[in-house]
Amino acid sequence: MSTVSAYAATSATEPLTKTTIERREPGRRDVAIDIKFAGICHSDIHTVKAEWGQPNYPIVPGHEIAGVVSAVGSEVTKYSVGDHVGVGCMVNSCGQCSSCTAGLEQYCKRGATFTYNSTDKDGTPTQGGYSQAIVVNENFVVRIPDSLPLDKAAPLLCAGITLFSPLRHWKAGEGTRLAIIGLGGLGHMGVKLGAAMGAEVSVLSQSLKKMEDGLRLGASNYYATSDPATFKKLRGSFDLILNTVSANLQLGDYLNLLDVDGTMVELGIPEHPMPVPAFALALARRSLSGSNIGGIAETQEMLDFCAARDVTPEIELIEPDYINEAYERVLASDVRYRFVIDISKL
Repeated sequence: MSTVSAYAATSATEPLTKTTIERREPGRRDVAIDIKFAGICHSDIHTVKAEWGQPNYPIVPGHEIAGVVSAVGSEVTKYSVGDHVGVGCMVNSCGQCSSCTAGLEQYCKRGATFTYNSTDKDGTPTQGGYSQAIVVNENFVVRIPDSLPLDKAAPLLCAGITLFSPLRHWKAGEGTRLAIIGLGGLGHMGVKLGAAMGAEVSVLSQSLKKMEDGLRLGASNYYATSDPATFKKLRGSFDLILNTVSANLQLGDYLNLLDVDGTMVELGIPEHPMPVPAFALALARRSLSGSNIGGIAETQEMLDFCAARDVTPEIELIEPDYINEAYERVLASDVRYRFVIDISKL
């Protein structure tokens, strides 16, 4: 075992504080990683604040991890010391069910082991990336291409794959009329990735205050949803809508923006259920779906895609002692567009 510094939450109401945690020695198939950067995801905040159920405190959040391999187990074949690598939202799964064998580990029938607030196969609680190091089975480590800076690669491990996976699944590309709800940490990646795939991207945001950013990032159109005229003007305009916000929306208004056979995909997970109006679905054979991150192979595909097309997130680099202030700014939508912790300063 080794001891490393970390930032942990001890309750839903107290600030995160500096502490130490134990990491296991690398097993035969394990990769030990010196963490260089860790992104702050809104999921971290939902979990820390017990909005998605009671977490197992103390908890070290962080599932957007970029670092350098420091050691490998005796049977590791994919990685060597010094490699640039990443870890996303999962660190294990059963490996045997139909989802896992199809490369959809995030939908493991027996339940994936998440990077934090989960229980690993040895019965110990998992702890995340707001820490100096982590040890992960090689099958849940991805290679970060050399052309991707590690600080900008970190948010791709959640924000990037969360948007890439549904764009790929619903075959977004040339001719796709794509709408992204929200221009935040997730939404701005949807704009960049959708544009890189050749889709015509529109942003649906509460106001026009980020319009200049949205157009710079690759959107062709930008609309304010606070204006009721928007929903009348855009009725039946889109093939695919990706909802990246965690707020409860009037789903009927947004479903009516889809053309016949269009699909709306839920990516942001609100705390409370949302009513689904059946007529909005039935009258145009529309679909309402959801998507959860992506499998390991697809995550690697996403990283390679981003490296080839120079698609990276917009980040604000912070030191670890700023984490609590960063959380408050995320909640106030005061970040453009992803906080990344410089773990070297931990």
